[in-house]
Amino acid sequence: MTRTIVVLARHGRTEWHHGNRYTGSTDLPIDEVGRQQADQLKDWAADFAPDALWSSPMLRARQTVAPTAELLGLEPVVDARLRELDFGTAEGRRLGELPVEVAKAFELDPVGRHFPGGEDPRTAADRVYEAFQEIGKAHAGQKVLVVAHNTLIRLLTCRVLGLELRDYRRLLPALGPAALVRFRWQPDTVGLEAYNVPAVRMEKLA
Repeated sequence: MTRTIVVLARHGRTEWHHGNRYTGSTDLPIDEVGRQQADQLKDWAADFAPDALWSSPMLRARQTVAPTAELLGLEPVVDARLRELDFGTAEGRRLGELPVEVAKAFELDPVGRHFPGGEDPRTAADRVYEAFQEIGKAHAGQKVLVVAHNTLIRLLTCRVLGLELRDYRRLLPALGPAALVRFRWQPDTVGLEAYNVPAVRMEKLA
């Protein structure tokens, strides 16, 4: 059966991510370390040799995919469904800087009691899953690299594996900058082949 290999990479580091602040819909550039991580992703992609590139429209994602796009001569498909969640009142703040009741509610159920003013994670999971399915169908039998975001990728992983969305923080570790998640997509099934693997150490799988 025809299969599509879809690898999702988290973008490189930004100043806020270095400080462990919720960045979400705030459109920050990657920092110097993030640029190094983008170059590492490019070096990994040279061996992976994707047939197509997709990216979130957010600046940090587009800057992360840019070196790979230039190397391979590919134009990334920029899709708004791949953007990170808006974290509402948590934007620019650490979890410990939020009101205690907000932080506790979020830790107990980050979906049903997500940050005030932010996007409902269930809506985000729907949109990224729709994009993921479209990517699999559009590139049947090929390899695709998608640059997106930490929370969004974890929600997608839960949706694909049939896990409760509310458990994404408990079951799935936060992705490192430029870390990779690899799926094997087929029309009737999706398999997870690797999760949270640094690009510099990701093995080339058949």
